[in-house]
Amino acid sequence: MRGLEIIFEDRDILVVDKPSGLLTMGTEKERARTVYFALTDYVRKGAARSRNRIFIVHRLDRETSGVLVFAKNEETKFALQGGWGEAQKKYLAVVHGRCETPSDTITSYLAESASHRVYSTTDPHKGRLARTRYTVLKETRNLSLLEVRPLTGRKHQIRVQLANHGHPVVGDARYGLPHERYRRLALHARCLTFRHPATGEVVSFEAETPVYFHELVGSFRHLCRETPRTPDTRAPATQ
Repeated sequence: MRGLEIIFEDRDILVVDKPSGLLTMGTEKERARTVYFALTDYVRKGAARSRNRIFIVHRLDRETSGVLVFAKNEETKFALQGGWGEAQKKYLAVVHGRCETPSDTITSYLAESASHRVYSTTDPHKGRLARTRYTVLKETRNLSLLEVRPLTGRKHQIRVQLANHGHPVVGDARYGLPHERYRRLALHARCLTFRHPATGEVVSFEAETPVYFHELVGSFRHLCRETPRTPDTRAPATQ
């Protein structure tokens, strides 16, 4: 599928760079234009009767780009999901305004309304605990570039907590500023680190930051240099 880049593949996992605007998996309204559909076709090499398949480990919102991992067998899926709380996730976000502190941890409880809108509350009986750590990398007159590390994994966590903190993500049509006009959500899953379930090795995978982010805040490549630790030996992919 156009715009979908494979970052890494072996016999157990498939890591891709998901573009903004593409669903992770299908819905009642959209089944074909998804990462899951495209990768299923990829592992089956176009043979509809092939038994090869992929398994969803985690998801990214449609508007969010970046690193997305799939399992190539059910055992790997359960192993990854069982240790997902230990995975380290780094996002880049461009938000409105200038933050009062260079780094902070936002803590609240997140609940979901009947209309599926997530909101932040201080009442532990109404929501689930969510914690998001951010660090300011760069500021312009009206925008800030943040490195964001979700310490929990709740639905729309980063978007809701940053908006509630007074700094909504640029281009967020659901939780952001009304009537703003940006072509996409400025949220990117830049780096994901986890223990490979087959080898036991701690591996990291990184997705290149979209040009869009540099258009918003200027150059910042020197602020977030990081070499992902990919497996040294890649097992042959089985399709």
